Amino acid sequence: MLFRSIGVAAVLGVLLVSVGHLGRNASDSARARTAADAAALAAVHGGRDAAERLARANGAELVSFEQHSDVVVVRVSVGSSIAGATAGE
Repeated sequence: MLFRSIGVAAVLGVLLVSVGHLGRNASDSARARTAADAAALAAVHGGRDAAERLARANGAELVSFEQHSDVVVVRVSVGSSIAGATAGE
């Protein structure tokens, strides 16, 4: 009986840790999308410096920046999540 209780407790512990990781990944993904949108919009008028500032302000790191005429494409990372956004005039 004791070993069964220990086994059940171990399985529940593993499940709780897994759910925690899933929640963090979902949160990182949402934050990355928000940061990418903000960085792309800021970059339209402020260039790469503005994109980096807005990415950092939203807890992200600017991974890539491309500007083609009046269109800006950025990619940012938060944790293991990467998101991209495009903005233009």
